[in-house]
This record gives sequence, C-alpha cells and structure tokens, in this order.
Amino acid sequence: MKLAIIFPPLPFGWTPVAPPSLEYIAALTRRVDPDIEIALISAGADPDAVERLECDLAAISILTPTAVGGYKIAEKLRARGIKIVFGNMHASAMPEEAKQHGDAVVIGEAESVWPAVLRDFRAGRLKPFYRGDQISLDDLPTPLYGMLKGKRKHQFRIVNTSRGCPYNCTFCSVKPFYGPRIRFRPIDHVVRDVAAIPEKMYINGDENIWWTGKAERAIDLFTALKGSGKRWMGFGSLGPVLSPVGSRMLNAARESGLLSLWVGWESLTADGLKAYSASGKIGVDRERAVKTLRDHGIDVSLFYMLGSRHDSMEDFKRSVEIADRLGVSMHPSLTVPYPGTKLREQYDAYLYKDLGWEYYNGAYALFEHPEPDMTPEVREERFFETALELLSLGRVLRHMKNVPLRSFPHAHILSLMSQLPVRHGMKIAYEKWKAERKLVAEKRRKI
Repeated sequence: MKLAIIFPPLPFGWTPVAPPSLEYIAALTRRVDPDIEIALISAGADPDAVERLECDLAAISILTPTAVGGYKIAEKLRARGIKIVFGNMHASAMPEEAKQHGDAVVIGEAESVWPAVLRDFRAGRLKPFYRGDQISLDDLPTPLYGMLKGKRKHQFRIVNTSRGCPYNCTFCSVKPFYGPRIRFRPIDHVVRDVAAIPEKMYINGDENIWWTGKAERAIDLFTALKGSGKRWMGFGSLGPVLSPVGSRMLNAARESGLLSLWVGWESLTADGLKAYSASGKIGVDRERAVKTLRDHGIDVSLFYMLGSRHDSMEDFKRSVEIADRLGVSMHPSLTVPYPGTKLREQYDAYLYKDLGWEYYNGAYALFEHPEPDMTPEVREERFFETALELLSLGRVLRHMKNVPLRSFPHAHILSLMSQLPVRHGMKIAYEKWKAERKLVAEKRRKI
C-alpha cells in the first residue's frame, strides 16, 4: 500500500516552515503499519509533486485558506482512481463540504481514528466520516523529522507540547478544534522530539507557550530544554509575563533558547479586544508586558487584525506608530470569520457569501461594515498600504537595531528569516489583489 500525505500550497508563496501535519501523520502511520510506503508532499515547496505522484490513498490536510487548493488536488487524484481522505481544521469545521470532494473525512484529532482509516481502506470499506476523540497526549510519536523532501528546503520544524485553549476569543479556530481543556505532553517527550529535529532552530507550535496559572509547568519545560543546544521561537500571550513568577519564567525561556515571541495583539483598541472577547489573554498592561519581554532579551512580533465591524479608519494609522514606539515588528491581516468560530456566527448576516474560501487569507474584506466610509475596497487598500509600510525593506533592516543585543546574532538573523518571506508574500498578495479587484467587486454585488 502506498500512502501520500499532502499539504496544499499556501495562498501567497512558499514558506520555510515545514507543515507539521506531514511528518507527524507519517509517524502515526509508521506506528500503525511499518510496511506502508509513505510519500510526503508540501505542494508549496514542490509544485509538480502531485503530477508525479503514484499512490493508493492520499491524505490531504486542509486549512481554510488552502481548502480550495486541496479540493483541486483531490479532483486530479480521484480522476486517476486514488482515494482521498481529508483532515485538519477546515475539514473538521466543514465535513459535509469536504466529503463532496473526497471519499472520507477525519473530524477532529486523528490519533484515535487513524488506525481505523487505514484498516478500512485496506478492506475496501472506507466510511464517509471518522470522528476523533480528544485523547491524552501521553503517547504521541515523534514526527519523522527530515522525511519531508522537495525542491525547496524547509528550514524550520514545529514541535507541539500541548493542545487546547481556555480562552474565548471569537475569531479563533483552536478552541473549537482542540477543546477548552489544556492537555500537556510529558516534558521528556518534548525534549526527545526537539533532539530529533535535524536543524539547530525550531518553532514551538503551541497556541501558547505559557498559560495563565500554569507558569511553573512552563518553567519546568524550559529548564528541561536548556541543554538542547537549539534555539527557538514560539507563540505566547502577554498575561503571564507580568505575573509574580513572570521574570523567572522569561529567564528560563531565554536560557532554553527562546529568541523571538509571536504575540497575538489581536486589536489595536480596548474596545476591539472586548468585541473579540480577547481581553482575558492580553493581561492588564500589554505595552509594559512587551517592554518586559524585550528587557529579558526576547524579540517580539505582534499579530493583529484590521477592518472588523468594530474597527475604524484610525486603526490603520495606529499600526506604524505602535511599531515605532514599542520597537517591535507588526504583522496585520484583515479580519477573517473562519468557519466554526463564534465570529462567523456573529458576522453571518453581513458576509459576502459569493467570496469562496480562497479569499479567506487575511487580504480581503469579507463582510459589510456599518461605517459608510469603510467600504471593502477602502479597507483592502488601507490594509495593503499599512502592511507594505510595516514590511518595507528599510523598516525590516532598521528593526535590527531594536532586536535585543543580548540575543545577537541569532535573533537578528531569525528576524530577517521570518520577516523577509512575509514581505515577499505580501507583495505577491498585493499584485494578486490588484489583478482581481474587478472580479471580487462583482462577487460582492451578487449578495
């Protein structure tokens, strides 16, 4: 039996981050049946790989921005008699839709049902849907790091140490997918996985590398990773930074190799945070928390959304000022009401329903705005003006002076390695947007 595990191309170019689902599902498969031949395809890194592919079953991992691309790949493979199973967040949120393009859909986490999928395929009786349980994370296999090949080399692998999220942010798909309870992996398993990564730098792919009320667990993890000899970046909330054990936690993170933290700033205003129900994870003084991170030698990148129904035109102007004042890099997107989220429920009556999933990539206005001057075209123009200014080559290079000196040179190199691909992708998105303006406007008029 030959199995292909496929991650469709991202909307705006290749990224050096290896899609984590590929090498992890490969490890799950190897555990179930070592005799299965496995091929991994990151379509963004190797665009022609699907055309060359020979397999019996293809597992396609789809997120909302990659769903249309995944469906197109499935159509090509099914025409050649290859069976298709879909999984990941978009397939879990829209299983009936995904089933129209494939033979089976894994809803939720794969561990508890993947053996059944493989067994049923061999027996010629694939079920239309497999619903995974949110199981304990005490026995996850190490991803087969290094197995993913392609014309372009992925430079970063992802390690996950927990699943779940207790926060109630309306825009987020993580809680609907992984549940509200935080499930931690054994720390020695995380250390084992980090040791298996062939590169000297990796990404902690958790929704949050430290949770409010769980700082001691984070400190224990960072202490155990101190001897890995590897450096890393991760995603973290700001609330725990100013907690009583915050300084000890940051020192432990820094000593374990943390160079850069990606922070969900979410909205530029307090009213915006409240509308998103995101105030709980931000903490009481987010600007002081950012300065505290930088004082501990950790570079910071802020991710946030613009153009929501509660945002104003002034929010677009605030972005550059905040970046300059705090000495951080800023990465905006337009607000996306992903399927399965509370935000989509709230915005349902205002959505431009003729805009397909290929437009759910953070570069398009997807819903009506109550303010007459915030037309979708204006929101998109202001977004690209803001993003391209924040990602201008001069700003990217000047940010080197703001990267904490005690992290030199690794954090400085990492800043360039992470920002330049984003800058390149934003330029691709801008050119695509200009070429599609008339088409998108026509689709909006169909509502």
